[in-house]
Amino acid sequence: MNFLFHMYLSGTDEEILVGNFMGDFVKGPLDGRFTHRVRQGVELHRRIDSFAEGHPAFRSSRNRIASRYGRFRGIMVDMFYDHLLLNDWDKWSAEPWTRFTRRCRVAVQSHKAIIPQAMQPLLPVIFDDLIPSYASVSGIGSALGRLSRRIGRQNPLAGGEIELARLHPELLADFRSFAADITVYAEELRGCYSCSERTFARGDA
Repeated sequence: MNFLFHMYLSGTDEEILVGNFMGDFVKGPLDGRFTHRVRQGVELHRRIDSFAEGHPAFRSSRNRIASRYGRFRGIMVDMFYDHLLLNDWDKWSAEPWTRFTRRCRVAVQSHKAIIPQAMQPLLPVIFDDLIPSYASVSGIGSALGRLSRRIGRQNPLAGGEIELARLHPELLADFRSFAADITVYAEELRGCYSCSERTFARGDA
């Protein structure tokens, strides 16, 4: 549920951003679904998730969190990293924060017709409440509590912000290592997408 990090890694193409943004809500094969660039955005989302699962810093962060959180530790790291990205924003982006969030919201709203039905009611929550709440540890607590209620079955997420507070220096070091690598990885993938399209347009494919 790390909407912010995925949007940050999308670059400036609106359709790729929209596909990446909604990636958690798009399941199964992509053939014949959405436009070519939106499909690339969903694919980018999936590749980012796979990269994260295998990255030593991400795995280190997950293992730092108390074992009682079990399989929910990965979800917690996703949200903690959004918090750390937001608080480290000027280090990672030359685009001012307010301009970035406005651009992302406009892109998503202009493609609302293709946003999965299950996600559409969440759009105001994501942009008005969820992402702004990532700025503080207490806000992460509110986000984890909201997610805990959405899951329905018993889970340990509510109150999980204590792990962010307890491990903040270590998580920040992990995050910065991970962010440096994932930023390069995402840029390379987006470059491959653009290069293949230019080649196809020239008739060389």
